[in-house]
Amino acid sequence: MPRKSIVAFLLCAAATAHAAAPQAPQEIVFRHALSGEVAALLVDLVGRFNAEGKGGKVALQHVSMAEDLHRLPHIALLDDDDYQQFFEGRPRMLPLHKVMADAREKLDAARFYPVIVDIVDDAKGRIRALPLALSVPVLFYNKDAFRKAKADPDQPPKTWWEVQTAAGKLFDAGYRCPFTSSNMAWVHLENVSTLHKEPLANGERSGKAGLALNGLVQVKHIALLSSWYKSFYFRYFGRGREADEKFASGECGMLTSDSSLYVRLARIKPFDFGIAELPYHDDVRDAAPGRVLPDGPALWVLAGKKAPEYKVVAHFVAFLLRPEVQKEWVRATGYLPMTPAAVEALAAEGVAPELLHRTAQRLSEKKFVTAARPKAILGLSRVRAILNEELEAVWANRKPAKEALDTAVLRGNAVMEPVPADAAPAR
Repeated sequence: MPRKSIVAFLLCAAATAHAAAPQAPQEIVFRHALSGEVAALLVDLVGRFNAEGKGGKVALQHVSMAEDLHRLPHIALLDDDDYQQFFEGRPRMLPLHKVMADAREKLDAARFYPVIVDIVDDAKGRIRALPLALSVPVLFYNKDAFRKAKADPDQPPKTWWEVQTAAGKLFDAGYRCPFTSSNMAWVHLENVSTLHKEPLANGERSGKAGLALNGLVQVKHIALLSSWYKSFYFRYFGRGREADEKFASGECGMLTSDSSLYVRLARIKPFDFGIAELPYHDDVRDAAPGRVLPDGPALWVLAGKKAPEYKVVAHFVAFLLRPEVQKEWVRATGYLPMTPAAVEALAAEGVAPELLHRTAQRLSEKKFVTAARPKAILGLSRVRAILNEELEAVWANRKPAKEALDTAVLRGNAVMEPVPADAAPAR
């Protein structure tokens, strides 16, 4: 065979072999900060998605195991503390609605509960992130403790004055922690504000939104908690979820925390417990019971990756939105359902608790969609740290409520700043 023919034959054979070689599936990195049974479920769901072999592969990476936090993954689901550390460099986000549209995957905001969409949409109602792990603040109470204190276990406190009455009965019955709370800033400032139609931020101050957390309602509420602290009706254990453990152990009779705790308590059944809506002040004219702010990690897509990788992201998001997947996620985690289809799937199995039905009703009522959450600011997680510091000064009797909240607003305004529409989400 002539030399030229041999060369041509070899080149053709090499090209054919290359074309025939199986292509490795596109892989995306999913970084998260979940733990325990929720993280185990996520591993299972990712394994099932990967096994389908249709939309590429997802590799999970826990934030604590990441060798380089500044080497960005494709998608990230992070709690507030990890979020602040992770996005210190402020990497750009790619809106989820664009990722899904480019991959020709459906992402219709009308399929989601309006209140859920309100947390993650932009000014045009387009979904920027997947609200995968949201909760609402609720009141948990120990029914056994209520019985011992001769309080009605079937009538949880609806107002903060009723909480005070119940706390007094629990204290008289020997409980040295009648009431406690996790996530103080979120529950007792952000949500107490929203319950009474008070904005979290308003106006513009030199291009920045100004905090509005030192009004009459907020000062009144923190002053009430301060009086409880001095009377031993209220105990403070930390800025995070430390109080959850105190309630689960039976030490505390009442707890305000996020609704996802319900699943864990129902699983371990430490005692007979109840769950109720976050109490409100019935002497405030504009109080709107049930009007609370869902919060928690959402799944954000980071910019700067390749188009085929974003197709995998879109396929994975579509997988997570399947009603049967949503059903399993909500049932196992206690996080809020994103769509009515998820609740319908749970109801079909007869496993949707009354709490979930009530919550779903609230999420579907557009009157509860609120403009109180400032979507165009960056730094809410840093603001929460400042709020907690100032609240701790109140509990330590170093500052009265008004001075602490005035200081918190001044300090908080200094760390809040506007961000471009395609940059990091408001936290």
